[in-house]
Amino acid sequence: MIPKRLKEARLRAKLTQEKLGVLAGIEEATAYSRLSHYENGTHKPTFELVCEFARVLNVPECYFYTVDDGFAEAVLKLYLSYNK
Repeated sequence: MIPKRLKEARLRAKLTQEKLGVLAGIEEATAYSRLSHYENGTHKPTFELVCEFARVLNVPECYFYTVDDGFAEAVLKLYLSYNK
């Protein structure tokens, strides 16, 4: 579920793949390529990197691992309501 949720959260935050990568600590030269690979499922980010994505995108880490779309949205709403 990471590829789908990562792209959804990135688009919601209105960030490019490169910008998200750089903000999460990936070198600018490879940020676009690496994010593209993560979003299309070619490669899997480490848990530590997922945590950085969560921080930058203001979503809980578990959002990236939740299979059910409705539950993922509910988790996100709850998280955002506690982090205003």
